[in-house]
Amino acid sequence: MSTEPQKNIHGEAGKPLHDDVSFETRDVSTSPILKFLVYLGIAIVLSYGLTLVAYRGLTRYWQSTYTPPPPSRGNAPATMPPEPMLQGMPGHLTDPQTDMRNKAQADTEANNQILWIDKNSGIAQIPVSDAMKLIAEKGLPAVPAAPAEKKK
Repeated sequence: MSTEPQKNIHGEAGKPLHDDVSFETRDVSTSPILKFLVYLGIAIVLSYGLTLVAYRGLTRYWQSTYTPPPPSRGNAPATMPPEPMLQGMPGHLTDPQTDMRNKAQADTEANNQILWIDKNSGIAQIPVSDAMKLIAEKGLPAVPAAPAEKKK
């Protein structure tokens, strides 16, 4: 078979003019391809029909057995979530930044209070800065050493 392009006109009944050029009179049989396409089309239509029947049957079954759930809240008024509520949730009326400032102020006031914890024992609460000065001047109180374990 020649790989050069054919420049001459074909001869009688589609036969080439040159002896070195040849071709198959029947390159591809089209009947098996057409049969396959027909069978493929039939299979597609049947599978579509089968899925449509299954879908409609399941839909009818679901509609006949489905009972809607009762409303989750009903007509009851909205209730607040239980404490502790997260900041920014419904019912939390203050701003998170304001809460943080109020907490920092309360902590500072608690650290600067002077009050008796146990007056009979002589235990008092003093400001942290004063306690740090006392520890720096006098040092920490001596703690008795723990008894050493006996080795066997």
